[in-house]
Amino acid sequence: MRLTALLLASLLVPLAGPAPTEPLPARMARTGGGSQLLTAEAPSPGATEGRLTWWDRRGRRWVAVGSAPARFGAKGLVEGAKRVQGTDTTPTGLYALPYAFGVAAAPPGTRYPYRRATDRSWWCQDNESHAYNRWVEGLPRDCRASESEHLTAYATQYARALVIAFNYRKPVRGRGAGIFLHVNGKGATAGCVSVPAEAMDRVLAWADPVRFPHIAIGTESGPTAITGY
Repeated sequence: MRLTALLLASLLVPLAGPAPTEPLPARMARTGGGSQLLTAEAPSPGATEGRLTWWDRRGRRWVAVGSAPARFGAKGLVEGAKRVQGTDTTPTGLYALPYAFGVAAAPPGTRYPYRRATDRSWWCQDNESHAYNRWVEGLPRDCRASESEHLTAYATQYARALVIAFNYRKPVRGRGAGIFLHVNGKGATAGCVSVPAEAMDRVLAWADPVRFPHIAIGTESGPTAITGY
């Protein structure tokens, strides 16, 4: 009788299901301290495609509010602190998003500071220039056009974009310049993160500078795992 009772009791105990997976931001080392976050995650360092997801912090929980396929550098991803300029790699890490810009006008609902590109707008990438890794209106004498990007020359990619503050606050020469979240071109990027135009518009309508959004770029696992940033 006792054995029968134990068996019956065991049948009444509900089977434990798999433990719920915490949302990605909850598994990260840092999220930047704000209540909005973008995650750009690739399956491996050599990947050129992955996923961009944007998240809201609601109370104590992170909630995904949008997602889109993303493209990375033609040579994959590399730890931001070890990146070398001109390698077509996307730097991994956690970065602020200082301002938005575009060849086209800001989409409806944009709250971010938005800078409209003109024929005089360049992003200086010349390591010898005092304006290294900065937007300039008209090229300074010490910034060579061959070492810079004329923003309006990339009317598709830079139709709308967000500046990623990689190597931005205190630029290290030779590490890289001009890393953005922008609209897809024909394929992989030269180091930026890109998404379809519709997704870029949605991100700009969602992003609120008052909520201090950051972007985390990384891989699913390994030394450049996004959860380590």
